[in-house]
Amino acid sequence: MTNVTSAKSVRRPHHWRRDLVELAALFTAVAVADALANMIAHGPDGAFLLVASAVALIATAMFHTWWARRHGHAPPPPGIPAPPVPDARESTAPSEPVETTLWRMRTTVRDEPGSLAALCTAFAARHVDILTLQTHPLAEGTVDEFLLRAPSALQAKDLTREISAAGGSGTWIERADAHDLVDTPTRVLGLATRTALDAAELPLSLRQLLGRCTIRSRPAGSLAGRSAGESAPVEGVLDGTEMRLHDPHGGSIIVERPYLPFTPTEFARARALVELDARLGPRIPRGQDVLTLPEGEEITVRRADRGDLDAALAMHARCSERTLGLRYHGPVGDADRYLNHLLSPRFGRTLAVETESGRLVALGHLLWDGDETEVALIVEDAWQRRGIGSELLGRLVALAVEARCGSVYAVTQASNTGMVATMRDLGLPLDYQIDEGTLVITARLEPTAARGLPPYGDAHWFGHEQADR
Repeated sequence: MTNVTSAKSVRRPHHWRRDLVELAALFTAVAVADALANMIAHGPDGAFLLVASAVALIATAMFHTWWARRHGHAPPPPGIPAPPVPDARESTAPSEPVETTLWRMRTTVRDEPGSLAALCTAFAARHVDILTLQTHPLAEGTVDEFLLRAPSALQAKDLTREISAAGGSGTWIERADAHDLVDTPTRVLGLATRTALDAAELPLSLRQLLGRCTIRSRPAGSLAGRSAGESAPVEGVLDGTEMRLHDPHGGSIIVERPYLPFTPTEFARARALVELDARLGPRIPRGQDVLTLPEGEEITVRRADRGDLDAALAMHARCSERTLGLRYHGPVGDADRYLNHLLSPRFGRTLAVETESGRLVALGHLLWDGDETEVALIVEDAWQRRGIGSELLGRLVALAVEARCGSVYAVTQASNTGMVATMRDLGLPLDYQIDEGTLVITARLEPTAARGLPPYGDAHWFGHEQADR
């Protein structure tokens, strides 16, 4: 609602008594002036007194005018709104729009009045806008986390120097993007929803919640689990730049962020996500797509988990030693024991391809490997070179883009020309590394290049040009 006060609404009340008093004063003044004029005119010094009176009146009028101008800023009468106070940001902001950059910054300040005000003053002096602010109380001091919009001319070292001069210590800063504009409660609720819908989302949700970090899952009883101190306690362990969380499926989840210690607030949020995953139990989305191969046969693409272990073992039994060797890069006899790990939603996402009769003929894996993401494919010999590998790879890369992964890599043998051609069909920038016959192909998921990838579940993305894979 606009607050508008008209001139009519602020006019003083009009009373007849005041008019009567003013009229009486006027007649009295006229009578006194007439008496004085007669007395002065008939006196010996009448002319001199008239001139002196005129000078005195003129001086009085000038003094009244000067006094009124100097003291004319008295408070307005009741009912009249005060003039708006100009915003300090408007007076200090650049007159022309400038290009800006988003930054995430975290710094530690003393827990005393005025510490945060000093940081805000330093930001205002460099025309930096604070978009969001979180505080993480510690035993000594407070960690303040900012999302900032700063002029692009400001470098990270410039912001760090300003904050250090304002009393901040242990300052950490990195570039942010539009995803960080969501406020913290909304972001946490969104991550909880994703975790509730899909057990494979827990590692990704933890990574997005805690920023750039490395997440590893250590199964109970494994050699890695024993070296990490067996299973973490139910309440978890926070140790500076590392936290160990109890995995409801057994073992522990280890989160590492060497460049920035975790705060108790972050630890509590991470533990809440893990507890939510434990209460909901094993689950995967049950959606599926039915596709038609160029030969007219129909196949179904869906998510897979450990419930598909027997079907995957049966597929291994039908595959040749060459197919298993190209996929697992080791002794053929060890291929079966990898499946239980690969089908676990804790380590990534798996897509399965079934025929009309329900036989499983192909698997595609998107595996969380610390800060990196691996893609892997295996297609039964009788179903190769029909486009199934390209279909699976395209969907896996689309899932990686959705998870905000920066790149994906595939490990194969240098002689596996089919995998090389399938990766090239993605149309993404590729890097190749060869070491003693092992080929590592890395696809960079640049935003501009990834826009052309199909969304997961688009059954129409199955061109005839991929039918020979």
